This record gives sequence, C-alpha cells and structure tokens, in this order.
Amino acid sequence: MTLIHRPSPNCNERQGVAGADILLLHYTGMRSCAEAVAHLTDPAAKVSAHYTIDEDGTVYAHVSEHLRAWHAGLSSWRGAADINSRSIGIEIVNPGHEFGYRPFPQAQIAAVIALGLEIVARHAIPARNVIGHSDVAPGRKSDPGELFPWKRLAGAGLGLWVEARDEGARAALALGAAGAAVRELQAGLVRFGYGLAPTGAFDQPTHDVVEAFQRHFRQAKVDGVADGETQAVLRSLNERLDL
Repeated sequence: MTLIHRPSPNCNERQGVAGADILLLHYTGMRSCAEAVAHLTDPAAKVSAHYTIDEDGTVYAHVSEHLRAWHAGLSSWRGAADINSRSIGIEIVNPGHEFGYRPFPQAQIAAVIALGLEIVARHAIPARNVIGHSDVAPGRKSDPGELFPWKRLAGAGLGLWVEARDEGARAALALGAAGAAVRELQAGLVRFGYGLAPTGAFDQPTHDVVEAFQRHFRQAKVDGVADGETQAVLRSLNERLDL
C-alpha cells in the first residue's frame, strides 16, 4: 500500500469525544483523483478527509487521525450529530452517480480493506460503525453507493453483512403506509443506528432511510420500499447486535 502525504489545512480538534468510533466511507464524486485531492486540500473548499484512495490503491493522507476532518456535513448516527468529531473519513476515488458511477477496482478495494482494518484496530471501532456517507445522511448523500462491495469488506473483517432472505409473508411497506408494522420498521432502523423518528407513518424521511439502508445492505434493488427481504435483512443485522 503506497502512502503519499498531501496535508489539508481543513481540520480542527475533535469536540466532546475522546476519539473516533466511526469509520466513514465516501466516494469522491469527481472526475479524477487529482481533482479530488486538490479539492480536499484547498483552504477555500473547507472540506477534507483523513485519506483518499485512488483506483490503483495509492493512499493519500490528508489529516492526522487524532484531528477532526470535515467530510460528513449534516449527519447523524446512533444518536450522535457531530459525525466529523466521531469519525475517520476515507474518500474513495470514483466519479459517482453524477459523472459516471462505475465498479470499484480490485486494487482500490484491497487498499480500502488494508487501511480500514488498521484504523478500526487503532481506534477499537465496532463493526456496526463501519458505514457509508449515505448511512449518516439519507436523502442528502448516496455514496459510496450500491456498487460498493460491502459484502467483501465484511468478509475481510471490516463491517457487517448478512445474506438476504425473502420473507414473502411480510407485506411491503412504502410511502403512505402507516401503523404498527411501519413503527416496528422505523424502530429497527433506529436501533441499528439510522436517524429517524418512529412515528408509525411511512413518510419521505423513512423512504430515504430505507433507500440508504438498501444501498448498503440490500444492493440488488434500491427503491426505498421496505419489502420482505429488506425487513428480514434489518432484523438479522439487529440480531447480530445481541451476539
């Protein structure tokens, strides 16, 4: 793993926490690695991450892990709102949905896994806190997206994954639904970590959270509809938290 230092001035001290307990993964959403690195190190941009990983696996280090990089924006996870203070941020070079979203190369993912395993070991980050930008900012962000190989990461010991199983007996829940089943779904999403009010009404924020959940954990169909398979995956993940 080649490491190149490209320091960014866009950082400050972590606030209200002893250290990081989240590993947050992004895609750059820019046309090239050079463009992304220039942006993340530009004082005028006021954004940064701790690392950027190019498609060939080269790692660029921008901000020391003990400092707060500026990558999460308005976000929440497990009741915490200042995700920048709680996280290590990795930007993964990919044009994203705006500029031609494409699969992530093997060398790049190998570097993500190698660096990610080092980070979670250094900071004792739990598997449930290895997440994507879309997980902490549903409806606002969609990265690293449905092509990101979360299953491969979990198989290497980085993050969580469960195999989907269809439960046709469970009715699909979508925009406009209401009642106990919706409230149960919302409570399950909140329990796992998503920011959502369990109102019992399947509103737009609920749709956005379900869609974010699918981008990470049920990637074959990302539509914001909590079908039987989506609900089953959520229950299986929450069961893992009890182990």
